[in-house]
Amino acid sequence: MKILLFGKSGQVGWELQRSLAPLGELIALETNSKDYCGDFNNLDGIAATIRAIAPDVIVNAAAHTAVDKAETEPERARTINALAPRVLATEAKQCNAWLIHYSTDYVFDGSGDTPWLETDATAPLSVYGTTKQEGEQAIIDSGCQYLIFRTSWVYAARGANFAKTMLRLAAERDRLTVINDQIGAPTGADLLADVTAHAIRTVQQRPELAGLYHLVASGATTWYEYARFVIDFARHAGVDIKVADIAIEPVPTSAFPTPAMRPLNSRLNTSKLCANFELNLPHWQTGVARMLTEILGK
Repeated sequence: MKILLFGKSGQVGWELQRSLAPLGELIALETNSKDYCGDFNNLDGIAATIRAIAPDVIVNAAAHTAVDKAETEPERARTINALAPRVLATEAKQCNAWLIHYSTDYVFDGSGDTPWLETDATAPLSVYGTTKQEGEQAIIDSGCQYLIFRTSWVYAARGANFAKTMLRLAAERDRLTVINDQIGAPTGADLLADVTAHAIRTVQQRPELAGLYHLVASGATTWYEYARFVIDFARHAGVDIKVADIAIEPVPTSAFPTPAMRPLNSRLNTSKLCANFELNLPHWQTGVARMLTEILGK
């Protein structure tokens, strides 16, 4: 099996290089790759790359994920998040390849308090969410064989993340305020990568499982409770934490105005994924604790 991976340098792409390597020949590209085009701003180059490699599986871990920046550069966000996936899907259809693509909870408006199903109506609040939804629809409409995984609150030990930011601030400040009215599931890039590899193996034998799935760690939390978990873990691990427990304060989203609106309810129902692929997804705290153990040990 020949696998073509786009976005190898991102958090998910980095983990995918590990999880996909045992499945076959892996060709992993980034924006600045030399032998082939991995730049999603170059749509013709991306199409030419796929035609030259003729992969069995295309995995797209590339995206414009700067949510606020997308508000001021909507055309660039649309090119990367919608037009490029359309090219991937068209070329996948032509060469009879599977397309694996990642999307987001931002395709929903965040209303209510029930975990979103794959069949629920989308209503994105931001340019980022709108372009990701357009990318999803382009893949679905293409007629190619695909797996789309919607996820949320992605983190990894490599690169910047919310937990690292909280640890830095907790060591510097006497007081912290953290948003407490957005709810979701912190999901590790390693979990996404491992489930992706499992799903690719499975659909080779069961192509009828193609489709759209929600993929997040189990459980749910707020950014405030997430921060408390991270800081408590670090404190118990002997890290020098300046901020006192009572000085970590919950605040509403309105306390931190941003150019892009965030969904308040980012819960995603993973029942379809777990049933079809026979999975038991770990609790979000398990993955975060593992990540913290890794970064605090460095």
